[in-house]
Amino acid sequence: MVTLRKSTQFFLLIALNLLVLAALVLHAEVRSREPAARRSASRILVRQLKLSDLCLFTEARYTRHPAMADRHAPFQDHPLALEHFPSGSLVTPPALRREAK
Repeated sequence: MVTLRKSTQFFLLIALNLLVLAALVLHAEVRSREPAARRSASRILVRQLKLSDLCLFTEARYTRHPAMADRHAPFQDHPLALEHFPSGSLVTPPALRREAK
């Protein structure tokens, strides 16, 4: 078995990472050429279904889609409710949620 020097292993790792980066850039370029009609249809669907954007937190109820039911949801919204989840202290509920109360 051939033993490579640590510097050679490092450069091989860097080369592999550069190949992965190039593949990701190429994939993004190919996907950005997707037809505008499809993108606009997706935007309309997202707007109609009121889907959220990128999901950064999964545990706080107001950061998930309304179709995701929780067993503890009825007990979350009273004025003196403690925040059960750490992400609730980092992100406030959306404006629509705050105005509804």
